[in-house]
Amino acid sequence: MKENKTNMIAPLSDDDFYPLLEIRHSDPHRLLGIHRLDQKTSLLRIWYPGAVAVTAAPLSHGRKACSGVTLRCIHSNGLFEAETEAAFFETEEGAPIAYQLSITTEHGKKLTLRDPYSFAPHLTEFDLYLLSEGKHWEAYKRLGAHSKIIDGASGTLFALWAPNAQRVSVVGDFNHWDGRYHMMRRLGSSGIWEIFLPGVQEGAHYKYELRGPHGDCFLKTDPYGFFAQHDLDTACMVYNLDRYQWNDAQWLAKRHSTDLYRAPLSIYEVHLGSWRRVPGEGDRPLSYRELAQELVQYVKEMGFTHIELMPMMEHPFEGSWGYQVVNYYAPSSRFGKPDEFRYLIDCLHQAGIGVLLDWVPGHFPKDAHGLYRYDGTALYEHEDPRRGEHYDWGTMIFNYGRKEVRNFLIANALYWLAEYHIDGLRVDAVASMIYLDYSRKEGEWIPNQFGGRENLEAISFIKECNELCYSRHPGIMMIAEESTAWSGVSKPTYTGGLGFGFKWNMGWMNDSLRYISRSPIHRKHHQSDITFSMLYAYHEHFILVLSHDEVVHGKQSLLSKMPEDDWQQFANLRLFLAWMWSHPGKKLLFQGGEFAQRGEWNHAHSLDWHLLQYAPHQGMHRLVQRLNHLYTTESAFWTLDDQPEGFEWIDFNDSDNSVWSFLRKAPSLAMTSEEKNRTDILVIVNATPVIRHHYRLGVPKPGAYEILLNSDDSSFYGSSMPLPTTIYSQPHPYHRFGASIALDLPPLSTLYLRVPVQ
Repeated sequence: MKENKTNMIAPLSDDDFYPLLEIRHSDPHRLLGIHRLDQKTSLLRIWYPGAVAVTAAPLSHGRKACSGVTLRCIHSNGLFEAETEAAFFETEEGAPIAYQLSITTEHGKKLTLRDPYSFAPHLTEFDLYLLSEGKHWEAYKRLGAHSKIIDGASGTLFALWAPNAQRVSVVGDFNHWDGRYHMMRRLGSSGIWEIFLPGVQEGAHYKYELRGPHGDCFLKTDPYGFFAQHDLDTACMVYNLDRYQWNDAQWLAKRHSTDLYRAPLSIYEVHLGSWRRVPGEGDRPLSYRELAQELVQYVKEMGFTHIELMPMMEHPFEGSWGYQVVNYYAPSSRFGKPDEFRYLIDCLHQAGIGVLLDWVPGHFPKDAHGLYRYDGTALYEHEDPRRGEHYDWGTMIFNYGRKEVRNFLIANALYWLAEYHIDGLRVDAVASMIYLDYSRKEGEWIPNQFGGRENLEAISFIKECNELCYSRHPGIMMIAEESTAWSGVSKPTYTGGLGFGFKWNMGWMNDSLRYISRSPIHRKHHQSDITFSMLYAYHEHFILVLSHDEVVHGKQSLLSKMPEDDWQQFANLRLFLAWMWSHPGKKLLFQGGEFAQRGEWNHAHSLDWHLLQYAPHQGMHRLVQRLNHLYTTESAFWTLDDQPEGFEWIDFNDSDNSVWSFLRKAPSLAMTSEEKNRTDILVIVNATPVIRHHYRLGVPKPGAYEILLNSDDSSFYGSSMPLPTTIYSQPHPYHRFGASIALDLPPLSTLYLRVPVQ
């Protein structure tokens, strides 16, 4: 319907009438509500399917008094009209007056409500401009479902991007999931649809019903929904994020001023659904509030500085472990409400524990209610499967070249940092994003514009996302799970890097696990597996990881990877973890590894906490506690973590004995007698079950070498081989040094010795 030159409404034309009746109109607000017919007369047009009688009355009319207007039925589908004096629904100044509808349905039900088509658009032209340019970094504050009070009416404002849909309706438990009731308006050419529904309150379940470009209708989730169901129930729920009161200001202030490259970082990777369960209540997982007690206390006792949560965004399929996300803005409802997730994070921060979150911008699943062919077209993904689909995973690849898609993802990263105070994002599967031929055969991928295999759009997206996250939230960390030799992953974008703060060291993980899994008798032939990592240790800012990926899909648990008999398995794992904690790079350990879980991780069951009643598992548990304590208090382990000056080999050539030794070095600063934790640390590893008697090592300084850690100690369920607490150097030159020490090396052990202060 076209408005005339005086902005008056004209009678419904066929081009408006039939699309409205057939529920395919893209701008119902232009037809419905109150509109001027001429200078003295207005037309009130109401849409309510199933109504048999409708009256309307102004809620505030000043000097005008009336009992309301009765509308006549124009069509049995639910269209009603009435002509009134223009002043009837206007103030004396000509401003519109809110009105209330009284509706009688065909079932005799009486309803009193505000007309959703009486409200003006809420999104501004500037909002629409930023969204179309892909630069609206708080898009989640405009799109999605937001509780509002507009013109005195309490309700929910819904907004959605679906540019290729013919029609979009909000459906939910407030309108019988019937798309006829609340058709949204399309805001110009932006592709944004909007409607305010008075009376729809927090907790209401909803979806969007879309009519695609070919006329097919389907239900979709809200991409910007803050709260959503999981499993077979997939509705979103209206949720207000504005009321939570944070109590972590002290943590955030400290985070802002911390140089993470010069700080200890020991991360405990957690899958909340399987960390600990309640057997007496159907083996259910702990809630966010229960985790705020049990998990927080446990992580603090163990001495980890951070936890990393496997993806918490809502996902229907449990077996994806969260890596097939449908609702990117909604924390999983499996464990409670969004504010209860905030409470867990808040409690962790108050306990001095940082929170990292796995984030999955690389792909999304084909669930029918999700992002896949969202408006009936390839909206978030590429149309061509050679660019738009991961064949191995059965998932879709985001179209990083589309501005609105980039905006959706970048705003999502910023959302978790701002609204949930997350301390960093670990970006999953970066290699799959930056290579067009990732896991593809010849002919299954399309080169970039220069003929190369690099995904230039994804690279540009990653750089922009990292820049914005760091600039808007100083002190956070962006971490790449990237498994190739791509250069500069954790270097700034202004130097040509991808802009991440850290990179998972997958090379160290593969080499070291391969080495430690060998029988000790064969290790002398593979000494290079433990030395190779030092050739590239300073190319990136690395995190050494023993993640969930290493204990799934038949890979067995960490303990089961160890060779030989049960005692040697425990000894090997103790040696391995102690070596890892002393190696340059930050640390990450997946849940269960800290007490030597025997079975391979299963996402559907609790960790085997009962194992802690047995001495070998108790010993491993105590060792990890001790490692974290030494790691966080001895600055040699992290002050120069990413600089060659912080590491020096003593000897890596003794492959016949499978022994290697090195120094972790603290900065050369003047120290008082009470600053022993700023000394260098000597690390010695004996990777065989053979005691090396009177083993001699050159040392950098003469004096007393205090043993800080012996992974073979009886308190860790070691062999109880006696060792003195202090080893004194001798003036015998060895290993290019003027002094040396001689000591008995316990079997399958790692030793830490404090280098004396001169």
